[in-house]
This record gives sequence, structure tokens and C-alpha cells, in this order.
Amino acid sequence: MSLAAYCVICCRRIRTSAPPPQSTASWRDINPFSTADVEDHECAVWLLLRQSQSGDRTARLQAVQEMSQTHHWHDYQYRIIAQACDLRTLIGLARSKESDLRFFLPPPPLPSLKEDTCIEEELRQLLASLPQTELDECIQYFTSLALNESSQSLAAQKGGLWCFGGNGLPYAESFGEVPSATVEMFCLEALVKHSEIPTHCDEIEANGGLQLLQRLYQLHKDCPKIQRNIMRIIGNMALNEHLHSTIVRSGWVSILAEAMKSPRIMEASHAARTLANLDRETTREKYQDGVYVLHPQYRTTWLARDCPALRIISVEYDTSLSDWRTRCPMERKSIAFRSNELLRKLRAAGVGDRPVIWVSHSMGGLLVKKMLLEASKKPEMSTVINNTRGIIFYSVPHHGSHLAEYSVNIRYLLFPSLEVKELSKDSPALKTLQNDFLEFAKDRNFQVLNFVETLPTYIGSMIKLHVVPVESADLGIGDLIPVDVDHLNICKPKKKDAFLYQRTLQFICETLAKDLED
Repeated sequence: MSLAAYCVICCRRIRTSAPPPQSTASWRDINPFSTADVEDHECAVWLLLRQSQSGDRTARLQAVQEMSQTHHWHDYQYRIIAQACDLRTLIGLARSKESDLRFFLPPPPLPSLKEDTCIEEELRQLLASLPQTELDECIQYFTSLALNESSQSLAAQKGGLWCFGGNGLPYAESFGEVPSATVEMFCLEALVKHSEIPTHCDEIEANGGLQLLQRLYQLHKDCPKIQRNIMRIIGNMALNEHLHSTIVRSGWVSILAEAMKSPRIMEASHAARTLANLDRETTREKYQDGVYVLHPQYRTTWLARDCPALRIISVEYDTSLSDWRTRCPMERKSIAFRSNELLRKLRAAGVGDRPVIWVSHSMGGLLVKKMLLEASKKPEMSTVINNTRGIIFYSVPHHGSHLAEYSVNIRYLLFPSLEVKELSKDSPALKTLQNDFLEFAKDRNFQVLNFVETLPTYIGSMIKLHVVPVESADLGIGDLIPVDVDHLNICKPKKKDAFLYQRTLQFICETLAKDLED
């Protein structure tokens, strides 16, 4: 039944609270169903609001969908919903593609900074308030380093001496940057890692972290990297369901809803991840740091434009700590370490519950091979193996690369998160991985497709190199297709009718079709 028909049948004067409110009270402070008459034209608003709080889940979802598709209301009507809806409805509206931003109240006023302090100092105090013992060695190390550097920065601002020696970060190399913003970044990097620990999330919330991070987010609208790290922290906190109401009350949903509409894919992806973690009405999976939903980011059916029933997940490697100039005393960047970390996160996101096709580029292909090998050894990961239907490799250096022969700076541009020695041509680690994977794959009934670049990659105006030669991209199973592109563009077709895209789409459709036939 359509909304119009529903209103014709049911729209009488109903008892509600008062004329449309003009205040900016929060949704949690109002009981919308009280004792005053409303005009007939208000009926749709209140009917949808009542339906959104129904005990029937289907009715609730339908109400949110109809709200999100409404674009003809007056401002005060959107404000009624914003003030009176419950948490589930608010999150649902934020995850609905067509929702008007007027559904979301602006964040409440932020508390004033403490007397004689600055935001950088409060950020440092927040980091210092978190437990500093019984932690991963890297978290301890970088927390200590961030606290030390922020102390030096604050001392410098107050007229003290600024030491560049010892383990200090090389600010001398970046005088063009504002020192406080640099220190804020290092504190945020440490807070990201702390926020992966549930009890530390509680401490961040208890010490005013949600408000402080919101202030910092608004101050740095021109610095996407700072905003992304703040989003990572909020997304990690959203993994803890008992913090959901606090996150909503602090005003983060309106910020996330706006970020979802950003044309910048990273900003939208971080917001989508956080809202998905807040959405326990339609999402059972949880997305840990570094795992993002590219499709569907909104509450829609599982339908990609060209291939039905797909969920598309993106994985980024945690390179933030490896970007620090001073090395962590514990080695964290090996393929083995990263594969186990990513496997755990992907399983938490529900990967393996349905048929899986892995799509990988460069070192990502090595991680996919290692993840599947590790999963094959763990009974609790058996669904990942059993549901793997296919793998696509884009210029993966199965047999190594000549990259190790180039300077450190050039290597870092292409592989910032992996020790180059693991990519060296004929390295023992790669040989073992290749042999083990072939042995594993020979008894598995999954499809494989390999692409490889044929053009050199240009770095600056003077340097060009062929990162992955054809012989290295040859896995030994599946088709191997050379393509006239460079290493960076092998996985970035420029047009929908490009061969790379069409052949990839064909592989996915055919692989899924075989699964249906079986």
C-alpha cells in the first residue's frame, strides 16, 4: 500500500504533543505521542514516526524508507522527525541514500576548553589518561613517543626549549607545517590503536573524547588525513554496542550523514563503516579498522549495477604506524603478520558466510594467498575456504620484483607497507608462499584470472620501471592476460567498456553462475 493510500484510509486527527516545535531539543527528550490535535496535513509525519517505532521490524524499515524518499516537507516537519525519532530511525535515515540532511539536528554545543589549555594539550591529556601497561609493544612505544613529542611542542609554545634529539620526530624537516597540527596527528595515530581495545574506548568516552574529537574534526576541515584518523577512532568505538547511544547523543550522526554524501570516496567510506557498525537493525556484520563496505554503503538490496547480489568490501593495510620515522621495536609489517590480522577482521565482517571472489592488486595478491593458506589451517576459518569461488590477481609479483634494486624512496612510493626484502626476486619467503599456495590450490575448485602490466611505471620525469614483469605475474594456474597499462593503472580501468573491466565482470558473473549451477 502506498503512503498516499495509507493516509487516505487512516488520516484522522490524532493525539500528539503540541504544534510543531521551534526548539532544537534532542530526539531523546520528546515523547511524540501525547495530547494535542494536529492538522490533517501533518498526518504523514506522525504516522511515519509512529510506524518507525513499531514493534514490527518490517514496518520500521518501511517507515524509514518512506521518510528518506520524502523531499517536499517544510523545515519544521523534518525537525519533528529529527527531535522525536529514536536511535534506530536516526541511524537508518543516515544510511539511506536519499535522506535530506534536515533530518539530523546539528551537534550540541561543545563544552568550553579547560582554562589555560589548548586543544592540543587536551588531546595529549586524553591520550595520557588511557592505560599505558599490558599493551602491544608498538602501542606502548608510539604512545610514549607521541606524549613525549606533544610535551616538547607545548613547552615550545610556552617559550621553552624544543629538542630535536633522541627519539624526537624530525620537525626540522617540516617547518612549513604548523607544529601543533603535526603533534595532533601523532596523538591521533596512537589513539587509533588504543580505540581497537574495547576498555580503552570506554575510557575515551568517559574522558570527553567524543566531544574533543568532534572539535578537532571541525577545526581541521582542510586536513582530510586528520579527519580520517578521527573517523577511524569513532568507527572503532562504534564496534561497542553499549556506546551507541552516547555516540548518537554527542552529535556524530549528523556529521556522518553529511560525510556519506561526500564526493571523496575515503571520507564517504569511513562514514559508511561507522554507520554500519552503529546499525544493528539491518547489519549483523561488524567492520573493524581497515575494512570498508564499498557496496552497498546504504540500506539497499544487495545489488551492484552490473552484477546482482554482490557485497563489495575494500581492505586497506594499516600503514599509519609504519609511516613514523622511528621504527617500532616489534616487527609488524611482514606478510604473515598482516595476513592473520586481515583474516581476523574480514571474518568479523562476515566474509566466508557467502560465496567469495577475491580481487587483489600487487602485494594484495600475496596477502590473499597467505590468508587462504592460514585459513586452511584453522577449523574456525573453514567457511572462508569452502566459500572461496575465485581469485583475480592484478600484477601480483608471485615470483618477486626487481624493485629491490631501486632506491628506498622509490620502493616506498609503491610498497609503503611491506618490507622490500619480501618482494625481492627469488626471495625464499616468496618461493615458499608460491609453492605452498600451488599445493593448496590444486585440490580446490576455484577459478583464477591473472592480469599483468606491459608498460613501465613512471616516477617523476626521470625514472621509469617495469614493476611486475610477465614471468613474475604468472601464478601457474588460471589465464594470464597482458594488458597495455602500467602497474598503478592495471586495476583502474578508465571506462566501463574497457577490456579490463569487461573481462573482470565476465569472470565474476561466470564464476557465480557456476556456483548457482552446482
